[in-house]
Amino acid sequence: MTNIKELAIQSNAWPFQEAAALAERYKNAPPAKGYVLFETGYGPSGLPHIGTFMEVFRTTLVRHAFQTMSDIPTRLIAVSDDMDGLRKVPDNLPNQEMITANLGKPLTAIPDPFGTHESFGAHMNARLCEFLDHYGFDYEFISSTEQYRKGVYDEKLLEALKHYDEIMAVMLPTLGEERRATYSPFMPISPRTGHVLQVPMMARDVAKGAVTYREPDGEEVTVPVTGGHCKLQWKPDFGMRWAALDVDFEMYGKEHQPSAPLYNSICHILGGRGPHQYVYELFLDEKGQKISKSKGNGLTIDEWLRYAPPESLSLCMYNSPRKAKRLYFDVIPRAVDDYQTYLEKFPKEEPAKQLDNPVWHIHSGKPPAAEGIPGFNLLLNLAGVAQAEDPKVLWGYVTRYMPQFSPQTHPFLAQLVDGAVNYYHDFIKPTKKYRAPNEVETKALTELADYLERAPESATAEELQTEIYEIGKKYFAAELKAWFSCLYETLLGQPQGPRMGSFVALYGKKETVALIRKVLAKEDLAA
Repeated sequence: MTNIKELAIQSNAWPFQEAAALAERYKNAPPAKGYVLFETGYGPSGLPHIGTFMEVFRTTLVRHAFQTMSDIPTRLIAVSDDMDGLRKVPDNLPNQEMITANLGKPLTAIPDPFGTHESFGAHMNARLCEFLDHYGFDYEFISSTEQYRKGVYDEKLLEALKHYDEIMAVMLPTLGEERRATYSPFMPISPRTGHVLQVPMMARDVAKGAVTYREPDGEEVTVPVTGGHCKLQWKPDFGMRWAALDVDFEMYGKEHQPSAPLYNSICHILGGRGPHQYVYELFLDEKGQKISKSKGNGLTIDEWLRYAPPESLSLCMYNSPRKAKRLYFDVIPRAVDDYQTYLEKFPKEEPAKQLDNPVWHIHSGKPPAAEGIPGFNLLLNLAGVAQAEDPKVLWGYVTRYMPQFSPQTHPFLAQLVDGAVNYYHDFIKPTKKYRAPNEVETKALTELADYLERAPESATAEELQTEIYEIGKKYFAAELKAWFSCLYETLLGQPQGPRMGSFVALYGKKETVALIRKVLAKEDLAA
Protein backbone atom coordinates (compact mmCIF):
# COMPACT_ATOMS: atom_id res chain seq x y z
CA MET A 1 0.00 0.00 0.00
CA THR A 2 1.33 3.43 -0.95
CA ASN A 3 2.35 5.63 1.99
CA ILE A 4 0.12 8.72 1.83
CA LYS A 5 2.71 10.77 3.74
CA GLU A 6 5.30 10.09 1.05
CA LEU A 7 2.82 11.00 -1.68
CA ALA A 8 1.90 14.19 0.17
CA ILE A 9 5.54 15.27 0.40
CA GLN A 10 5.98 14.67 -3.34
CA SER A 11 2.70 16.32 -4.39
CA ASN A 12 2.66 19.47 -6.51
CA ALA A 13 -0.63 20.65 -4.99
CA TRP A 14 -0.01 24.04 -3.39
CA PRO A 15 -1.45 23.13 0.08
CA PHE A 16 1.06 20.26 0.33
CA GLN A 17 3.94 22.46 -0.80
CA GLU A 18 3.14 25.02 1.90
CA ALA A 19 2.64 22.31 4.50
CA ALA A 20 6.03 20.82 3.63
CA ALA A 21 7.70 24.21 4.12
CA LEU A 22 5.96 24.53 7.49
CA ALA A 23 7.00 21.02 8.53
CA GLU A 24 10.61 21.99 7.84
CA ARG A 25 10.42 24.38 10.83
CA TYR A 26 10.04 21.44 13.16
CA LYS A 27 12.11 18.76 11.46
CA ASN A 28 14.39 18.49 14.52
CA ALA A 29 11.86 18.88 17.36
CA PRO A 30 8.16 19.64 17.80
CA PRO A 31 7.09 23.11 19.00
CA ALA A 32 7.49 23.76 22.73
CA LYS A 33 3.82 24.77 22.99
CA GLY A 34 2.83 21.29 21.83
CA TYR A 35 1.05 22.17 18.59
CA VAL A 36 1.40 24.06 15.32
CA LEU A 37 -0.73 27.21 15.30
CA PHE A 38 -2.49 28.39 12.15
CA GLU A 39 -3.94 31.89 12.28
CA THR A 40 -6.38 33.82 10.14
CA GLY A 41 -7.33 37.46 10.66
CA TYR A 42 -10.65 39.19 10.11
CA GLY A 43 -11.40 42.90 9.98
CA PRO A 44 -15.08 43.19 11.01
CA SER A 45 -15.61 46.77 9.83
CA GLY A 46 -18.07 45.76 7.09
CA LEU A 47 -20.35 42.95 6.13
CA PRO A 48 -18.37 39.71 5.58
CA HIS A 49 -17.73 38.73 1.98
CA ILE A 50 -16.19 35.86 0.07
CA GLY A 51 -12.66 37.26 0.24
CA THR A 52 -12.88 37.28 4.02
CA PHE A 53 -13.94 33.67 4.27
CA MET A 54 -11.52 32.48 1.61
CA GLU A 55 -8.64 33.04 3.99
CA VAL A 56 -10.01 30.57 6.53
CA PHE A 57 -10.77 28.00 3.84
CA ARG A 58 -7.32 28.17 2.27
CA THR A 59 -5.62 28.07 5.65
CA THR A 60 -7.70 25.00 6.47
CA LEU A 61 -6.43 23.35 3.28
CA VAL A 62 -2.82 23.86 4.37
CA ARG A 63 -3.64 22.69 7.89
CA HIS A 64 -5.16 19.44 6.60
CA ALA A 65 -2.22 18.94 4.24
CA PHE A 66 0.12 19.39 7.21
CA GLN A 67 -1.86 16.88 9.27
CA THR A 68 -1.51 14.40 6.41
CA MET A 69 2.28 14.55 6.47
CA SER A 70 2.95 15.24 10.19
CA ASP A 71 1.86 13.85 13.55
CA ILE A 72 2.24 17.18 15.37
CA PRO A 73 -1.13 18.44 16.72
CA THR A 74 -2.54 21.62 15.19
CA ARG A 75 -4.88 24.49 16.09
CA LEU A 76 -6.59 27.03 13.85
CA ILE A 77 -7.64 30.38 15.28
CA ALA A 78 -9.79 33.00 13.57
CA VAL A 79 -8.88 36.35 15.12
CA SER A 80 -11.24 39.30 14.78
CA ASP A 81 -9.62 42.75 14.97
CA ASP A 82 -12.75 44.05 16.67
CA MET A 83 -10.93 46.49 18.94
CA ASP A 84 -10.00 48.68 15.98
CA GLY A 85 -11.55 52.12 15.89
CA LEU A 86 -14.10 52.55 13.10
CA ARG A 87 -12.81 55.26 10.76
CA LYS A 88 -15.60 55.46 8.19
CA VAL A 89 -19.15 54.22 7.78
CA PRO A 90 -19.50 51.28 5.35
CA ASP A 91 -21.90 52.15 2.55
CA ASN A 92 -23.97 48.98 2.83
CA LEU A 93 -25.01 49.17 6.50
CA PRO A 94 -28.27 50.45 8.03
CA ASN A 95 -28.52 53.21 10.69
CA GLN A 96 -25.81 55.32 9.10
CA GLU A 97 -26.37 58.29 11.45
CA MET A 98 -25.96 56.15 14.55
CA ILE A 99 -22.74 54.64 13.23
CA THR A 100 -21.44 58.08 12.27
CA ALA A 101 -22.03 59.31 15.83
CA ASN A 102 -19.79 56.50 17.10
CA LEU A 103 -16.90 56.83 14.67
CA GLY A 104 -13.54 56.45 16.35
CA LYS A 105 -14.72 53.91 18.93
CA PRO A 106 -13.73 50.24 18.96
CA LEU A 107 -16.11 48.09 16.92
CA THR A 108 -17.11 46.26 20.08
CA ALA A 109 -18.13 49.58 21.70
CA ILE A 110 -20.48 50.67 18.88
CA PRO A 111 -24.17 49.66 19.05
CA ASP A 112 -25.25 47.04 16.54
CA PRO A 113 -26.84 48.82 13.55
CA PHE A 114 -28.91 45.69 12.89
CA GLY A 115 -30.22 45.58 16.47
CA THR A 116 -29.54 41.88 17.01
CA HIS A 117 -26.30 41.82 19.04
CA GLU A 118 -24.70 43.76 21.87
CA SER A 119 -22.35 45.62 19.51
CA PHE A 120 -21.40 46.24 15.91
CA GLY A 121 -18.32 44.05 16.36
CA ALA A 122 -20.33 41.23 17.95
CA HIS A 123 -22.76 41.25 15.02
CA MET A 124 -19.97 41.03 12.45
CA ASN A 125 -18.19 38.34 14.45
CA ALA A 126 -21.42 36.32 14.54
CA ARG A 127 -21.72 36.62 10.77
CA LEU A 128 -18.19 35.27 10.39
CA CYS A 129 -18.82 32.36 12.75
CA GLU A 130 -22.09 31.48 11.01
CA PHE A 131 -20.20 31.01 7.78
CA LEU A 132 -17.36 29.03 9.34
CA ASP A 133 -19.84 26.78 11.11
CA HIS A 134 -21.85 26.33 7.90
CA TYR A 135 -18.74 25.02 6.19
CA GLY A 136 -17.87 22.79 9.13
CA PHE A 137 -14.50 24.41 9.79
CA ASP A 138 -12.58 23.25 12.85
CA TYR A 139 -11.49 26.56 14.37
CA GLU A 140 -11.36 28.61 17.54
CA PHE A 141 -12.77 32.12 17.37
CA ILE A 142 -10.76 34.82 19.14
CA SER A 143 -11.88 38.39 19.78
CA SER A 144 -9.04 40.90 19.84
CA THR A 145 -11.00 42.98 22.36
CA GLU A 146 -11.19 40.04 24.76
CA GLN A 147 -7.52 39.21 24.28
CA TYR A 148 -6.50 42.75 25.20
CA ARG A 149 -8.92 43.06 28.12
CA LYS A 150 -8.14 39.65 29.61
CA GLY A 151 -4.41 40.31 29.59
CA VAL A 152 -3.41 37.69 27.03
CA TYR A 153 -1.21 40.27 25.30
CA ASP A 154 0.00 42.04 28.47
CA GLU A 155 3.47 40.48 28.53
CA LYS A 156 4.21 41.48 24.94
CA LEU A 157 2.64 44.93 25.42
CA LEU A 158 5.04 45.55 28.29
CA GLU A 159 7.87 44.32 26.05
CA ALA A 160 6.68 46.74 23.37
CA LEU A 161 6.82 49.57 25.89
CA LYS A 162 10.33 48.49 26.93
CA HIS A 163 11.45 48.34 23.28
CA TYR A 164 9.45 51.40 22.24
CA ASP A 165 12.37 53.13 20.54
CA GLU A 166 13.28 50.03 18.53
CA ILE A 167 9.70 49.73 17.26
CA MET A 168 9.66 53.42 16.39
CA ALA A 169 12.90 52.94 14.47
CA VAL A 170 11.16 50.28 12.38
CA MET A 171 7.98 52.26 11.80
CA LEU A 172 9.04 55.90 11.36
CA PRO A 173 10.95 55.46 8.07
CA THR A 174 7.75 54.09 6.51
CA LEU A 175 5.66 57.16 7.42
CA GLY A 176 5.22 60.61 5.93
CA GLU A 177 6.68 63.63 7.66
CA GLU A 178 3.38 64.78 9.20
CA ARG A 179 2.51 61.30 10.47
CA ARG A 180 5.98 60.81 11.95
CA ALA A 181 5.48 63.86 14.13
CA THR A 182 2.48 62.34 15.93
CA TYR A 183 3.00 58.59 15.56
CA SER A 184 3.06 56.17 18.46
CA PRO A 185 2.69 52.35 18.27
CA PHE A 186 0.35 52.60 21.29
CA MET A 187 -3.18 53.92 20.85
CA PRO A 188 -4.87 54.74 24.17
CA ILE A 189 -8.59 54.11 24.60
CA SER A 190 -9.90 57.41 25.96
CA PRO A 191 -11.43 56.92 29.43
CA ARG A 192 -13.78 59.85 28.70
CA THR A 193 -14.97 59.31 25.12
CA GLY A 194 -14.12 55.66 24.50
CA HIS A 195 -12.35 56.65 21.27
CA VAL A 196 -9.23 54.88 20.01
CA LEU A 197 -6.77 57.77 19.95
CA GLN A 198 -3.91 58.20 17.52
CA VAL A 199 -1.86 60.67 19.54
CA PRO A 200 1.82 61.09 20.42
CA MET A 201 3.06 59.92 23.81
CA MET A 202 4.08 62.69 26.23
CA ALA A 203 5.81 60.25 28.59
CA ARG A 204 6.51 56.53 29.04
CA ASP A 205 6.97 54.74 32.35
CA VAL A 206 8.41 51.27 31.72
CA ALA A 207 8.50 50.44 35.45
CA LYS A 208 4.79 51.17 35.87
CA GLY A 209 3.83 49.91 32.41
CA ALA A 210 2.03 53.15 31.55
CA VAL A 211 2.01 55.95 28.99
CA THR A 212 0.93 59.58 29.21
CA TYR A 213 -0.79 61.42 26.39
CA ARG A 214 -2.96 64.51 25.83
CA GLU A 215 -6.69 64.34 25.16
CA PRO A 216 -7.91 66.52 22.28
CA ASP A 217 -8.79 69.26 24.81
CA GLY A 218 -5.21 69.28 26.13
CA GLU A 219 -5.69 67.33 29.38
CA GLU A 220 -2.80 64.99 30.19
CA VAL A 221 -3.94 61.44 30.96
CA THR A 222 -1.88 58.46 32.11
CA VAL A 223 -3.13 54.92 31.34
CA PRO A 224 -1.63 51.43 31.58
CA VAL A 225 -0.64 49.82 28.31
CA THR A 226 -2.12 46.55 29.60
CA GLY A 227 -5.63 45.29 30.34
CA GLY A 228 -7.28 46.80 27.27
CA HIS A 229 -6.47 50.43 28.11
CA CYS A 230 -4.36 50.69 24.96
CA LYS A 231 -4.11 48.81 21.71
CA LEU A 232 -1.32 48.77 19.18
CA GLN A 233 -1.40 50.30 15.74
CA TRP A 234 -2.30 47.62 13.21
CA LYS A 235 1.21 46.90 11.93
CA PRO A 236 2.80 46.58 15.39
CA ASP A 237 -0.34 44.67 16.46
CA PHE A 238 0.26 42.12 13.70
CA GLY A 239 3.82 41.45 14.86
CA MET A 240 2.89 41.52 18.56
CA ARG A 241 0.18 38.90 18.04
CA TRP A 242 2.57 36.63 16.17
CA ALA A 243 4.96 36.83 19.11
CA ALA A 244 2.34 36.57 21.86
CA LEU A 245 0.58 33.53 20.40
CA ASP A 246 3.64 31.95 18.73
CA VAL A 247 1.86 31.77 15.39
CA ASP A 248 3.34 29.23 12.95
CA PHE A 249 1.39 29.91 9.75
CA GLU A 250 -0.46 32.90 8.36
CA MET A 251 -1.58 33.80 4.85
CA TYR A 252 -2.61 37.23 3.69
CA GLY A 253 -3.46 39.18 0.54
CA LYS A 254 -0.79 40.92 -1.49
CA GLU A 255 -1.83 44.30 -0.07
CA HIS A 256 -0.07 43.19 3.14
CA GLN A 257 3.11 42.13 1.35
CA PRO A 258 4.92 45.51 1.63
CA SER A 259 4.20 45.53 5.37
CA ALA A 260 5.29 41.94 6.04
CA PRO A 261 8.91 42.91 6.81
CA LEU A 262 7.56 45.31 9.47
CA TYR A 263 5.40 42.59 11.04
CA ASN A 264 8.42 40.28 11.13
CA SER A 265 10.76 42.90 12.58
CA ILE A 266 8.38 43.79 15.40
CA CYS A 267 7.71 40.13 16.13
CA HIS A 268 11.47 39.56 16.48
CA ILE A 269 11.91 42.65 18.66
CA LEU A 270 9.29 41.20 21.03
CA GLY A 271 11.05 37.85 21.19
CA GLY A 272 8.99 35.97 18.60
CA ARG A 273 10.04 33.87 15.63
CA GLY A 274 7.41 34.87 13.09
CA PRO A 275 5.24 32.45 11.13
CA HIS A 276 5.67 30.79 7.77
CA GLN A 277 3.75 33.11 5.46
CA TYR A 278 1.80 32.67 2.23
CA VAL A 279 0.81 35.62 0.04
CA TYR A 280 -2.23 35.27 -2.21
CA GLU A 281 -3.63 37.44 -4.99
CA LEU A 282 -6.88 39.34 -4.63
CA PHE A 283 -10.38 38.55 -5.82
CA LEU A 284 -11.82 41.16 -8.18
CA ASP A 285 -15.38 42.24 -8.88
CA GLU A 286 -17.04 42.43 -12.30
CA LYS A 287 -15.18 45.68 -13.05
CA GLY A 288 -11.79 44.23 -12.14
CA GLN A 289 -11.64 46.14 -8.85
CA LYS A 290 -10.56 44.66 -5.54
CA ILE A 291 -13.43 43.26 -3.48
CA SER A 292 -13.93 45.46 -0.42
CA LYS A 293 -15.99 45.00 2.75
CA SER A 294 -16.62 48.73 3.02
CA LYS A 295 -17.72 49.08 -0.62
CA GLY A 296 -19.80 45.92 -0.50
CA ASN A 297 -18.80 45.08 -4.08
CA GLY A 298 -18.38 41.57 -5.39
CA LEU A 299 -20.38 38.55 -4.32
CA THR A 300 -21.64 37.65 -0.89
CA ILE A 301 -21.76 34.08 0.35
CA ASP A 302 -25.55 34.09 0.30
CA GLU A 303 -25.61 35.31 -3.28
CA TRP A 304 -23.30 32.52 -4.44
CA LEU A 305 -25.31 29.88 -2.58
CA ARG A 306 -28.51 31.12 -4.21
CA TYR A 307 -27.15 29.81 -7.50
CA ALA A 308 -24.74 27.00 -6.71
CA PRO A 309 -23.60 24.52 -4.05
CA PRO A 310 -20.83 25.51 -1.64
CA GLU A 311 -18.44 22.98 -3.18
CA SER A 312 -18.25 25.12 -6.31
CA LEU A 313 -17.25 28.12 -4.24
CA SER A 314 -14.59 26.02 -2.54
CA LEU A 315 -13.15 25.15 -5.93
CA CYS A 316 -12.90 28.84 -6.84
CA MET A 317 -11.04 29.45 -3.60
CA TYR A 318 -8.73 26.48 -4.16
CA ASN A 319 -7.66 27.27 -7.71
CA SER A 320 -4.46 29.29 -8.29
CA PRO A 321 -4.34 31.42 -5.12
CA ARG A 322 -1.47 33.45 -6.51
CA LYS A 323 -3.40 34.58 -9.59
CA ALA A 324 -5.83 37.48 -9.43
CA LYS A 325 -9.25 36.51 -10.75
CA ARG A 326 -12.73 37.89 -11.08
CA LEU A 327 -15.27 36.53 -8.65
CA TYR A 328 -18.64 37.44 -10.04
CA PHE A 329 -21.90 35.83 -11.09
CA ASP A 330 -20.67 34.80 -14.52
CA VAL A 331 -17.98 32.51 -13.08
CA ILE A 332 -20.49 30.33 -11.22
CA PRO A 333 -21.64 27.95 -14.01
CA ARG A 334 -18.06 27.06 -14.98
CA ALA A 335 -17.11 26.53 -11.33
CA VAL A 336 -19.98 24.08 -10.78
CA ASP A 337 -19.23 22.05 -13.88
CA ASP A 338 -15.49 22.00 -13.17
CA TYR A 339 -16.19 20.68 -9.68
CA GLN A 340 -18.31 17.85 -11.09
CA THR A 341 -15.60 17.03 -13.64
CA TYR A 342 -12.92 16.76 -10.94
CA LEU A 343 -15.24 14.60 -8.85
CA GLU A 344 -15.89 12.22 -11.74
CA LYS A 345 -12.16 11.89 -12.47
CA PHE A 346 -11.11 11.22 -8.89
CA PRO A 347 -11.84 7.46 -8.53
CA LYS A 348 -10.11 6.71 -11.85
CA GLU A 349 -6.85 8.41 -10.87
CA GLU A 350 -3.68 6.95 -9.39
CA PRO A 351 -3.16 7.78 -5.66
CA ALA A 352 -0.53 10.43 -6.44
CA LYS A 353 -2.86 12.15 -8.92
CA GLN A 354 -5.72 11.99 -6.43
CA LEU A 355 -3.70 14.11 -4.00
CA ASP A 356 -3.31 16.72 -6.74
CA ASN A 357 -7.05 16.72 -7.47
CA PRO A 358 -8.81 19.74 -5.91
CA VAL A 359 -11.70 17.61 -4.58
CA TRP A 360 -9.26 15.71 -2.35
CA HIS A 361 -8.46 18.98 -0.60
CA ILE A 362 -11.99 20.42 -0.69
CA HIS A 363 -13.32 17.31 1.07
CA SER A 364 -10.34 16.75 3.41
CA GLY A 365 -9.23 13.60 1.62
CA LYS A 366 -12.67 11.99 1.42
CA PRO A 367 -14.55 13.27 -1.65
CA PRO A 368 -18.03 11.81 -2.22
CA ALA A 369 -18.77 9.53 -5.14
CA ALA A 370 -19.83 11.21 -8.37
CA GLU A 371 -23.47 10.51 -9.14
CA GLY A 372 -23.55 10.89 -12.92
CA ILE A 373 -25.94 13.83 -12.77
CA PRO A 374 -26.51 16.48 -15.44
CA GLY A 375 -24.08 19.39 -15.54
CA PHE A 376 -25.06 22.86 -14.36
CA ASN A 377 -24.75 24.49 -17.78
CA LEU A 378 -26.99 21.81 -19.25
CA LEU A 379 -29.60 22.49 -16.59
CA LEU A 380 -29.31 26.22 -17.26
CA ASN A 381 -30.03 25.70 -20.95
CA LEU A 382 -32.90 23.38 -20.13
CA ALA A 383 -34.33 26.02 -17.80
CA GLY A 384 -33.99 28.58 -20.57
CA VAL A 385 -35.82 26.54 -23.20
CA ALA A 386 -38.50 25.41 -20.75
CA GLN A 387 -38.73 28.96 -19.33
CA ALA A 388 -38.63 27.30 -15.94
CA GLU A 389 -39.69 29.50 -13.03
CA ASP A 390 -40.19 26.50 -10.74
CA PRO A 391 -37.73 23.66 -9.99
CA LYS A 392 -40.57 21.18 -10.54
CA VAL A 393 -40.44 21.97 -14.25
CA LEU A 394 -36.79 20.88 -14.49
CA TRP A 395 -37.38 17.86 -12.33
CA GLY A 396 -40.05 16.77 -14.79
CA TYR A 397 -37.43 16.51 -17.54
CA VAL A 398 -34.73 15.06 -15.30
CA THR A 399 -36.86 12.25 -13.88
CA ARG A 400 -38.15 11.31 -17.32
CA TYR A 401 -34.58 10.89 -18.57
CA MET A 402 -33.17 9.61 -15.26
CA PRO A 403 -36.07 8.11 -13.26
CA GLN A 404 -33.74 6.99 -10.47
CA PHE A 405 -33.13 10.61 -9.42
CA SER A 406 -35.24 12.66 -7.01
CA PRO A 407 -34.68 15.64 -4.70
CA GLN A 408 -34.72 13.26 -1.75
CA THR A 409 -32.21 10.72 -3.07
CA HIS A 410 -29.87 13.23 -4.74
CA PRO A 411 -29.70 16.44 -2.66
CA PHE A 412 -26.69 17.76 -4.59
CA LEU A 413 -28.67 17.58 -7.83
CA ALA A 414 -31.54 19.29 -6.01
CA GLN A 415 -29.18 22.19 -5.23
CA LEU A 416 -28.18 22.36 -8.89
CA VAL A 417 -31.79 22.40 -10.06
CA ASP A 418 -32.79 25.12 -7.60
CA GLY A 419 -29.71 27.16 -8.47
CA ALA A 420 -30.26 26.76 -12.22
CA VAL A 421 -33.82 28.08 -11.95
CA ASN A 422 -32.64 31.06 -9.90
CA TYR A 423 -29.74 31.76 -12.24
CA TYR A 424 -31.98 31.51 -15.31
CA HIS A 425 -34.49 33.92 -13.80
CA ASP A 426 -31.91 36.49 -12.68
CA PHE A 427 -29.33 36.42 -15.49
CA ILE A 428 -30.33 34.42 -18.54
CA LYS A 429 -33.97 35.34 -19.05
CA PRO A 430 -33.31 39.14 -19.17
CA THR A 431 -30.56 38.72 -21.79
CA LYS A 432 -32.05 36.15 -24.18
CA LYS A 433 -32.00 37.28 -27.80
CA TYR A 434 -33.22 34.94 -30.54
CA ARG A 435 -32.54 35.32 -34.24
CA ALA A 436 -34.07 33.74 -37.32
CA PRO A 437 -32.02 31.17 -39.29
CA ASN A 438 -30.65 32.02 -42.73
CA GLU A 439 -31.25 29.87 -45.82
CA VAL A 440 -28.45 27.36 -45.17
CA GLU A 441 -29.27 27.14 -41.46
CA THR A 442 -32.94 26.52 -42.32
CA LYS A 443 -31.97 23.49 -44.40
CA ALA A 444 -29.72 22.14 -41.66
CA LEU A 445 -32.34 22.64 -38.95
CA THR A 446 -34.97 20.95 -41.13
CA GLU A 447 -32.71 17.92 -41.57
CA LEU A 448 -32.02 17.82 -37.85
CA ALA A 449 -35.74 17.88 -37.04
CA ASP A 450 -36.40 15.10 -39.59
CA TYR A 451 -33.63 12.99 -38.06
CA LEU A 452 -34.90 13.43 -34.51
CA GLU A 453 -38.40 12.42 -35.57
CA ARG A 454 -37.16 9.07 -36.82
CA ALA A 455 -34.39 8.50 -34.27
CA PRO A 456 -35.02 5.43 -32.08
CA GLU A 457 -36.10 5.95 -28.48
CA SER A 458 -32.95 4.14 -27.38
CA ALA A 459 -30.66 6.71 -29.02
CA THR A 460 -28.06 7.86 -26.48
CA ALA A 461 -26.77 11.37 -25.96
CA GLU A 462 -23.52 10.41 -27.73
CA GLU A 463 -25.38 8.95 -30.72
CA LEU A 464 -27.47 12.10 -30.98
CA GLN A 465 -24.36 14.25 -30.74
CA THR A 466 -22.67 12.28 -33.52
CA GLU A 467 -25.59 12.80 -35.90
CA ILE A 468 -25.84 16.51 -35.05
CA TYR A 469 -22.14 16.75 -35.82
CA GLU A 470 -22.56 14.97 -39.17
CA ILE A 471 -25.37 17.31 -40.21
CA GLY A 472 -23.15 20.24 -39.32
CA LYS A 473 -20.28 18.92 -41.47
CA LYS A 474 -22.67 18.59 -44.40
CA TYR A 475 -23.82 22.21 -44.32
CA PHE A 476 -20.95 24.00 -42.54
CA ALA A 477 -17.85 22.16 -43.72
CA ALA A 478 -15.80 25.35 -43.83
CA GLU A 479 -16.61 26.36 -40.25
CA LEU A 480 -18.39 23.83 -38.07
CA LYS A 481 -18.51 26.35 -35.24
CA ALA A 482 -21.13 28.27 -37.23
CA TRP A 483 -23.49 25.28 -36.99
CA PHE A 484 -23.42 25.23 -33.21
CA SER A 485 -23.73 29.02 -33.07
CA CYS A 486 -26.85 28.60 -35.19
CA LEU A 487 -28.30 26.05 -32.75
CA TYR A 488 -27.56 28.20 -29.72
CA GLU A 489 -28.73 31.50 -31.18
CA THR A 490 -31.92 30.26 -32.89
CA LEU A 491 -33.07 27.64 -30.39
CA LEU A 492 -31.69 28.94 -27.08
CA GLY A 493 -31.39 32.68 -27.69
CA GLN A 494 -27.78 32.89 -26.53
CA PRO A 495 -24.27 32.87 -28.06
CA GLN A 496 -23.07 29.74 -26.25
CA GLY A 497 -24.65 26.53 -25.10
CA PRO A 498 -24.31 22.86 -24.11
CA ARG A 499 -23.41 19.69 -25.98
CA MET A 500 -26.54 19.43 -28.06
CA GLY A 501 -26.70 15.65 -27.86
CA SER A 502 -26.94 15.79 -24.08
CA PHE A 503 -29.42 18.63 -24.28
CA VAL A 504 -31.72 16.77 -26.68
CA ALA A 505 -31.54 13.62 -24.54
CA LEU A 506 -32.56 15.55 -21.44
CA TYR A 507 -35.09 17.91 -23.02
CA GLY A 508 -36.58 15.15 -25.19
CA LYS A 509 -36.46 14.42 -28.92
CA LYS A 510 -40.13 15.33 -29.48
CA GLU A 511 -39.77 18.54 -27.53
CA THR A 512 -36.63 19.48 -29.49
CA VAL A 513 -38.39 18.78 -32.79
CA ALA A 514 -41.27 21.02 -31.70
CA LEU A 515 -38.79 23.75 -30.78
CA ILE A 516 -37.07 23.53 -34.17
CA ARG A 517 -40.41 23.57 -36.02
CA LYS A 518 -41.36 26.76 -34.18
CA VAL A 519 -38.11 28.39 -35.27
CA LEU A 520 -38.66 27.28 -38.86
CA ALA A 521 -42.20 28.67 -38.70
CA LYS A 522 -40.72 31.97 -37.55
CA GLU A 523 -42.57 31.89 -34.23
CA ASP A 524 -41.32 34.23 -31.51
CA LEU A 525 -39.69 31.98 -28.90
CA ALA A 526 -39.15 34.95 -26.62
CA ALA A 527 -42.90 35.28 -26.26
